[in-house]
Amino acid sequence: MFVKSLAPNSGMLFLFDEAQYVAMWMKNTYVALDMVFIDAAGYITNIAADARPLSLDTLNSAGRVIAVLELPAGAAQRFGLRPGDRVLSPAFKL
Repeated sequence: MFVKSLAPNSGMLFLFDEAQYVAMWMKNTYVALDMVFIDAAGYITNIAADARPLSLDTLNSAGRVIAVLELPAGAAQRFGLRPGDRVLSPAFKL
């Protein structure tokens, strides 16, 4: 929240203590984002592309997730990310 710029190859990773259904919003966020929802095994469940700045609309995970990776809008498509792709990180049980 309150972020007014985000470098093209940067992002923010939100980790949760346990897998759960997640709803995010863009309140107080000034840049458009792609939200990548990631399950406990590291697989992308869904992507909410180009989330509108300052919106109160909820963006929901398509299943139980352990993380949400927020990227600058358009980055998910630029990187070729799709549901079912795997994100490799020590944060996910592999």
